[in-house]
Amino acid sequence: MQKATALAHPNLAFLKYWGKRDSKLNIPLNNSISMNLGGVYTQTTVEFDNALAEDEVLVVGQGAEAKFDRRVSKHLDRIRSLAQVSTRARVKTQNSFPAGTGFASSASGFAALTLAAAAALNLNLDERQLSILARQGSGSACRSIPDGFVEWIAGETSEDSFARQLATPDHWDIVDVAVAVSQEQKKVSSSEGHELALNSPFWDVRAGLLPSKYERMRHAILERNLVTFGQELETEAMMMHSIMMTSAHHDNTSWYSGIYYWLPDTLELIMAVQTWRADGLEVYFTLDAGPTVHLICLESNKSMVAEAVRRLATQHDRLNWVITENHPAPGARLVDG
Repeated sequence: MQKATALAHPNLAFLKYWGKRDSKLNIPLNNSISMNLGGVYTQTTVEFDNALAEDEVLVVGQGAEAKFDRRVSKHLDRIRSLAQVSTRARVKTQNSFPAGTGFASSASGFAALTLAAAAALNLNLDERQLSILARQGSGSACRSIPDGFVEWIAGETSEDSFARQLATPDHWDIVDVAVAVSQEQKKVSSSEGHELALNSPFWDVRAGLLPSKYERMRHAILERNLVTFGQELETEAMMMHSIMMTSAHHDNTSWYSGIYYWLPDTLELIMAVQTWRADGLEVYFTLDAGPTVHLICLESNKSMVAEAVRRLATQHDRLNWVITENHPAPGARLVDG
């Protein structure tokens, strides 16, 4: 058996994936569009060893989500089944960013795991096959397999639900200025949130609007139309979080009216973006399932956007904000261990 190391980037969803047609296979209810984020990554090494009685998973640095070890072993079982082996593996993985804060850590994590494990077992899988396999570990992981700007075709079966490249990383010189307003891990995981999406009374309204939004955003990216893209970006983020905030649920201790990923600092940045744009700075925001605010602008405006964030943080004593600049990035790839 062999050893391999892979690196993958989280992806930022522009048109969101929220809600599943099939929870077991992670088949979504709608198509989605994303961009790989070049400023953050996960690196994972997988080594299969006949001497191991069970899988060993080491997460270096800041911890991963609960049950992560179990999810890794379950995904390795899928890959072992393809290779027709039963050998256990030693997995070492490290994020360059905190998990559970609004970066898609499971996307980069399971994309890197999929590629490293497949390579270690000498499986000759093409990009579509890797995407389908990664999707079964974590839905959005399929979008971290191809390069650059990516679209995930929802499909209806496992074989036709996959991600493919929409445009290369150098297609458009936009930048994500990501502002992590908290390093704390969110209380409701994305997996749990997906399961609750249909609890929202507004889901059917969103579902009816998504096909046309998908086409407008897709064409805006291909045509490099920032105004149309930005408007679709912000309304889509608000639409998804409206679903989250109206997904009522309960657990063993209490009833909750919805899922609230925002923090006060999140809203502060959202409101600031409206003001900056009105003052002539072309920047738009989006959010994934977390409090991190992603500010999208052209490369030429990157410094001004970052400086505006720093001024706001200083004025309001927000010393814990962490700014990361992310250009469109390649997909998952093998690297030296």
